[in-house]
Amino acid sequence: METKQIVWEDLGVKAEMSVFAPEGGVAEMHAILHVEPCGEMFAGQLARLYAAEERLVEVPEMQGATPVMKRYFLSDATNQRPLMKDTTDCACSYIQQQPLDGSKVGVWIYLQRGTAVSTENGIVVSSHNGYRHLWQMGMCENRGDAALQTDHLLVKYEEALKQFGATLEQNCIRTWFFVRDVDTQYGGMVRARRENFEEQGLTSETHFIASTGIGGVPADPRAIIQMGTYALMGFEVEQQHYLYARTHLNPTYEYGVTFERGTCMEYGDRRHAYISGTASINNKGEVVHVGDIVGQMHRMWENVETLLAEAGTTFDDVMQIIVYLRDLADYDVVESRFKEKFPHTPYIITLAPVCRPAWLIEMECVAVKEQKNEKFRNF
Repeated sequence: METKQIVWEDLGVKAEMSVFAPEGGVAEMHAILHVEPCGEMFAGQLARLYAAEERLVEVPEMQGATPVMKRYFLSDATNQRPLMKDTTDCACSYIQQQPLDGSKVGVWIYLQRGTAVSTENGIVVSSHNGYRHLWQMGMCENRGDAALQTDHLLVKYEEALKQFGATLEQNCIRTWFFVRDVDTQYGGMVRARRENFEEQGLTSETHFIASTGIGGVPADPRAIIQMGTYALMGFEVEQQHYLYARTHLNPTYEYGVTFERGTCMEYGDRRHAYISGTASINNKGEVVHVGDIVGQMHRMWENVETLLAEAGTTFDDVMQIIVYLRDLADYDVVESRFKEKFPHTPYIITLAPVCRPAWLIEMECVAVKEQKNEKFRNF
């Protein structure tokens, strides 16, 4: 994997990129774009961000790549989303999780080179070598409470998967649940997800799905929940295994939630580690370092590092990181330590309360590591 940073001074945009491009294989890229505020309102920052996106695909390492997924981080989703272009060529989401670098907008982009990307029934499909990767982002429902909205979203997604001959239980690899006013609404989402999962055969005796459940405000003022998903078709059961890190973390069902700490997918030429939203917690389910942002950050890193090791990867293999911070006053200390620990890894720090009020910080990440495994087809 290679990393690169470019600052387009005329645009006031910094691009952080990671590129995994094995010889003769599909290339994967992650990019996070940061906009300098420059005293501008949203429209000006957005115009410069869009211009940087156009330049991104002209960078030599990115040439020939197609965006598969984009997530825009906004400071005021309800007012800003109507000013944005409708992106139909990739799975796209818009969520109010303000970038804490002082800007009003940032974006995470996932790209591939060497695959066929299309849109079918509202789902973005990336196809290659017998695999079909299904991405659907930004799903919202604006009727009912948090539980009802969660149930409607999951049922709708399950119906969409059926059109591909897929199921939530067999094919879904990763989910994101963004929850308005997470301190009061998270419980409804958790309850509805648990009940839906039980109906789909997802229990503590089988498995759950890697996930992040975090504070985030959808653009629709009536929407409490926004969901994003990634599913995969064409793989063998043996290619997938779940990450537990039992020395550091407890099973999530022990405190009433239903997600896996992480998921590892094995291919002939690489492995992926999808690390769920991870905070400062021990293997008894207790919050560690209450009220101490630095202590929580270090324990969070330790937990993630242990999960990565279980997948046969390290922080050196991480291609992108999203950091969720409860208190914007903690930004300076968090940013300085992330910059020191991850000087080359693309990351963004956003304002997004974690699902327990005592958690001050959470992170998620994706790692990719090259390997040779003749049991499985290449990516």
